[in-house]
Amino acid sequence: MCIEVRKTCKCGSNTAQFHMRDNVMSQEVLTELYCPDCSAEVELNPESMLMDNGWLIEYDMDLAKFMAVSKLMADPDSVRPGFVFDGGWACWQEMYPGEQQDVMDERKEILALQKEDPSRYLKEISAGNINRIERLKAEGWRKAQAA
Repeated sequence: MCIEVRKTCKCGSNTAQFHMRDNVMSQEVLTELYCPDCSAEVELNPESMLMDNGWLIEYDMDLAKFMAVSKLMADPDSVRPGFVFDGGWACWQEMYPGEQQDVMDERKEILALQKEDPSRYLKEISAGNINRIERLKAEGWRKAQAA
């Protein structure tokens, strides 16, 4: 079972869902979230923050280290923001914030092709996910890089 956490960015205009893999980390590990609009005003601290395509996540690294060491037997020196995010311990629920809505919008367009152009529909539906991941990689989304 995994905990799903929603967090609103510092300026209050965007919300992101977080995945807390295997309940290793608690939601308190996520201390602040900055969307691309409000992250421009924040200086990146690589010791406690992770930047992902304009979004900035700030972690309570003391708490993250404690949980990773006690629950995962991790080396405390290896517990950095990248470890927390890339391991899925406290990362986006989706590939990026808002992806679920974007996928639904794209699928509506593809489904419209089913009646208009069935052969194109089959090509689009089969290539859709592959093309999507490649586009997300090119855009620089961190979770897509590992896909």
